[in-house]
Amino acid sequence: MNKVILLGRLTKDPEIRYTQGVEPMCIAKFTVAVDRRFKKEGEPDADFILCSAFRKTAEFMERFFKKGMLVSLCGSIRVSSFDDNTGQKRWSTEVVAEEVNFAESKAAFEARMAKGGGDSYQNAPSSSSTSAPKQPEGFSAITQSIDEDDDLPF
Repeated sequence: MNKVILLGRLTKDPEIRYTQGVEPMCIAKFTVAVDRRFKKEGEPDADFILCSAFRKTAEFMERFFKKGMLVSLCGSIRVSSFDDNTGQKRWSTEVVAEEVNFAESKAAFEARMAKGGGDSYQNAPSSSSTSAPKQPEGFSAITQSIDEDDDLPF
């Protein structure tokens, strides 16, 4: 099974183009910055994943998606090869998005953009291994150990 689910921010507005022909097809190319769950000192905090979308999904992205938006997408990995100008074989990997969704409200996006937080994946302070992870607003840390299973029926 080839299934990918990503949650991240668009690094720039999707690049839109249409194919030539009797029935033009919309194609969107974009990059999603996905935060790494575990960060090591000196390594990048995010992976920048090349993606594309076709037809209705691409048209949807053209109308509503902008740089900095938090998006979720489902799709598949596509690996292709080509010969460069010197005749050497090159490989390319991208995610073909079948479904793209908003992962934050329009109001939250606009408020963050107004505060100058458009490139949060670049402006985020790098965390060291000694600092505690910051809890998202509205969530609290789990203080109970997983091993405390006294109340479990099995």
